[in-house]
Amino acid sequence: MHVPPLFTPLPLAIDPVAFNYWPIVLLLTIAVGFAVLVMIGTHILGPQRTGPEKETTYESGVNPVDTARKRFNVRYYLLAMTFLVFDVEIIFLYPWATTFRQIDADSQLATMFVCRILFFLLTSVIAYAYAWRKGVFRFD
Repeated sequence: MHVPPLFTPLPLAIDPVAFNYWPIVLLLTIAVGFAVLVMIGTHILGPQRTGPEKETTYESGVNPVDTARKRFNVRYYLLAMTFLVFDVEIIFLYPWATTFRQIDADSQLATMFVCRILFFLLTSVIAYAYAWRKGVFRFD
């Protein structure tokens, strides 16, 4: 005697490869929907009256004292670029570390992975030493 299953899967009309992208489509839909909702909400709930006092620059409750077009010391930009270098280094280290855990420790591929990351870290340390020597981190 044949007993029918309790649950029979429905035939998928969607390509299984395309079905894997639905979380990305959902995330993009939520992001665009949130952006549109915020734009409409600020237009509806935002201030309706304008005037010279409302159009002045707001600097955390302090009256503006100078123009926004003043020069900064180049060290601020150097420090920002140094931060970006080390930030990008961390971005590259994370996938390397997760991939390296899956490689057999005795394989030739593991040795190549270690040599490559040591070279990457060495160049980063040299860049840090160069920035230190040039006085990027000193704010006299």
